[in-house]
Amino acid sequence: MTYTATNAPVPEGTIVIERGATAKDVAPKLNRSVADIVRFLLQQGEMVTATQTLSDDMIELFAAEVGAEIRMVDPGEEQEVGLLELLDVMDAEDEDETLLRSRPPVITVMGHVDHGKTLLLDKIREANVVAGEAGGITQHIGAYQVEKDGHLLTFIDTPGHEAFTSMRARGADATDIVILVVAADDGVMPTTLEALAHAKAAEVPIIVAINKIDREGAQPDRVRQQLSEQGLTPEEWGGDTIMVEISALQNLGVDDLLEQILVVAELEDLRANPDGRAYGVVLEAKLDTGKGPVATVLVQRGNLKVGDPMVAGPAWGRVRALVNDKGEQVKEAGPSTPVQVLGLSDVADAGDDFVVAPDDKTARKVGERRGQYAAIRDRAADASPIKAGVKLEDIFEQIQKGEAATFNVVLKADVTGTLEALTESLRKLERDDVKIQFVHRAVGGITENDVQLAATTGATIIGFNVRPDRKGRALADTEGVEIRTYEVIYQVLEDIQSAMLGMLAPEYEEIVTGDAEVREIYSVPRVGKIAGCYVLNGVITRNSKVRFIREGTIIWKGAVQSLRRFKDDAREVREGFECGIGLTDFQDLRPGDIIETYEDREIPRV
Repeated sequence: MTYTATNAPVPEGTIVIERGATAKDVAPKLNRSVADIVRFLLQQGEMVTATQTLSDDMIELFAAEVGAEIRMVDPGEEQEVGLLELLDVMDAEDEDETLLRSRPPVITVMGHVDHGKTLLLDKIREANVVAGEAGGITQHIGAYQVEKDGHLLTFIDTPGHEAFTSMRARGADATDIVILVVAADDGVMPTTLEALAHAKAAEVPIIVAINKIDREGAQPDRVRQQLSEQGLTPEEWGGDTIMVEISALQNLGVDDLLEQILVVAELEDLRANPDGRAYGVVLEAKLDTGKGPVATVLVQRGNLKVGDPMVAGPAWGRVRALVNDKGEQVKEAGPSTPVQVLGLSDVADAGDDFVVAPDDKTARKVGERRGQYAAIRDRAADASPIKAGVKLEDIFEQIQKGEAATFNVVLKADVTGTLEALTESLRKLERDDVKIQFVHRAVGGITENDVQLAATTGATIIGFNVRPDRKGRALADTEGVEIRTYEVIYQVLEDIQSAMLGMLAPEYEEIVTGDAEVREIYSVPRVGKIAGCYVLNGVITRNSKVRFIREGTIIWKGAVQSLRRFKDDAREVREGFECGIGLTDFQDLRPGDIIETYEDREIPRV
């Protein structure tokens, strides 16, 4: 008895079939019944059931028999192909002029650190975001929308330090207009040129904001001359680059700058399809203890809605909530809108594209497949065995002996973009005689597990804008694990580079003097909020330096303004006692927060 194929025609074109598929999976794709496949394979000497995994040869043999053209793909790749086809459809829709609508411009603010980018955005948004920043550097990308003359403008704020090169490049790739901020007194700096290179690569209009014109020594014409040498000739000199003199501090020229942005945006005729499946880019992502993985995304086309299945890199899930830049929950977000997404399975990587998938199954399979490939790449990169590491202070001593040193690092940061930028920056510091080996990198506070890993591998823990919990700190003291925490990226790079060059100078050692847990919040007229606390460790002293920690992340730094025991002022309160603590310029108090006091003590290098 020979197999006789059903007379129904097979689908035209190439049919995508996953490896490991069953007869039940393959039959409908080839317009055949399960019995057709089982009967044919039985005649070839292969006994299979409807739900048994078929080999590639079996599937290809049957396809050839019925005259079907197929392509075998890895599990999940079919969904990836489906997503690519979906994007092709979306591209076609974008070319349909009747579907396009005007959208807000996306503006990226670039420039050298301390040239006033964040203060400029502060004035534009009329919100105080400067006070909470350490050392005047923006620690990770934020996105905000403002309104000017009835038009919405979307701003992406990028850090100014060269360590964030890759993040800044992504910011430029997602932007329509670049504002290049240059201080009138400092002029063009190396980082200014670096930002300019990214802006030119993105092929978008550049508007120059010549800031700090109110300062003594300001020379705006010198800035114009320097920029004209880089190919940016001012309009007033016969060129086509708009240059606006401003003082962000004095709020001079900011309105003029916004008007120029609107003019350029109108000339650019920015449009996108506001309907259909959303597509865009992940600007930032982090793990929030209460909310789970949170991704800040910029919608570039389509309409992102609560309930949409989406995939962003290896992360996938159904959108549980959308939060706009004002902290309000919204139901949807259209083109050029920045929004926080809750509901993803994992922390996405900053710079990942995101797309709304046809269904949950597609989103999950594509995300899982990408995750598997990423894990394979990571394993290959870390395939070399971890060598015993040395402490930062010991590196120079080992170099002096002519020995190659390996500096093992457990790196923790508050958000993925910072983690990535730090990793790249530290790798650039490697020398022939000193290698940096990342034992573990992750987002979140420093935990007991991190300390155990560092103790096992001889690693130093570097924390950026995060702190160790009590158990982690105690274990580090017991195991002799070095924990270094930073809030300004310069200090991380300077410390490690100095160690590598044998230039570690005397430094200040930070001593944690006490920590207290917020139990109650009291409002006092004409004073503000007072934290009712229980001192967990050490001594809390009036006027001492303080960090305010929520879920392992530093959210504010300042000083203890007032300290009370019952109704009496107290100079200090020791472990095991309750007290009331008032903080300078900070009112966002919540039960469970930790108030950590510390002091700096100078220690000589020996």
